[in-house]
Amino acid sequence: MATTEGHSELLPEDIGTDDCLINYKHIYSPDLLKQEVAFITGGGSGIGFRIAEILMRHGCDTVIASRNLDKLKEAAQKLTTATGRRCLPLCLDVRKPESISAAVDETLKEFGRIDVLINNAAGNFLCPATSLSFNAFRTVLEIDTMGTFNTSKVIYEKWFKDHGGNIVNISATLGYRGQALQVHAGSAKAANDAMTKHLAVEWGPSGVRVNTIAPGPISGTEGFRRLGGPRAEFAGALQSIPLQRTGNKTEMAHCTLFLASRASSYVTGAILVADGGAWLTSANDFAMLLGYWSSEKEQRPVKSENK
Repeated sequence: MATTEGHSELLPEDIGTDDCLINYKHIYSPDLLKQEVAFITGGGSGIGFRIAEILMRHGCDTVIASRNLDKLKEAAQKLTTATGRRCLPLCLDVRKPESISAAVDETLKEFGRIDVLINNAAGNFLCPATSLSFNAFRTVLEIDTMGTFNTSKVIYEKWFKDHGGNIVNISATLGYRGQALQVHAGSAKAANDAMTKHLAVEWGPSGVRVNTIAPGPISGTEGFRRLGGPRAEFAGALQSIPLQRTGNKTEMAHCTLFLASRASSYVTGAILVADGGAWLTSANDFAMLLGYWSSEKEQRPVKSENK
């Protein structure tokens, strides 16, 4: 099988840490999102951070929102310094509609509009169904699924209903083939994929487009580490991916930029799989994942189930 070594220079730059890119080459007009405002949940780290940066590099002001305000403030400073755009850090819990409502009110007070919603907040970890507590399963669905619905509904009612807008949900390919040790996250993301289609149908007449991106293994993220990515990479498991590599955060941000902008003006209800073809070919290695889960469990400190 051919390798991608000769094409590495074509890949967009990325950085493994939650820092802004040192060099960036625009593949779309720098003014693509000029004067627009994006509301991004989970925007303080990982893919969400890079999405915020790329949208800002294309003229957009942003709100990054999660429960850790200190982390958000640090991220917002980095983003503004690198892009020259405004970034407002806001504390919220996507499981609590009243918390979202307050953050949206603050956004509208500060910016006067919301054009794009990125539902990126999520929680995940490896765990066999037999070892998964009822509370853990519920918590993942509350964050991933209820959080996506809660945030979408609040912003629709407060702004999108009368002004239109774009929603991009960050999903995963876990449910496409019944990924081992992922019944909680796979179920949550499958529900979100269905939600994307339902909301696209209902909210289309209001000028609201709703789409989803389903990333595969993305290097430099906490999810990649927690789901055994580095070990799989070392073991050569990525050779089963048609593109022979992991994706990076900038690539996911470019997918988001496409769906969030007028470049995709006639696209709604779509699920854009961005995983290098992994869901078509990669082995569902239960034994390897179970071994990784066991070793991680031994290294983790004991925590209360309610934390």
